[in-house]
Amino acid sequence: MNNLEAIRSKIHEIRGQNVMLDFDLATLYGVENKRLKASVRRNINRFPEDFMFELTEKEFANLRSKF
Repeated sequence: MNNLEAIRSKIHEIRGQNVMLDFDLATLYGVENKRLKASVRRNINRFPEDFMFELTEKEFANLRSKF
């Protein structure tokens, strides 16, 4: 699998939007997940309003069942 295919495989459709999960983005950027989330929250004004949202328990369970 090449790099582009690897990235595409990390994109999921949730709430009608194509999204990447925080831990996949952290891996892509080579940082810890908690560091990525802290950086985004610290600089939230630099991101569009719809950049980040939290999954409901049902959405998380549904996504986890696909793995």
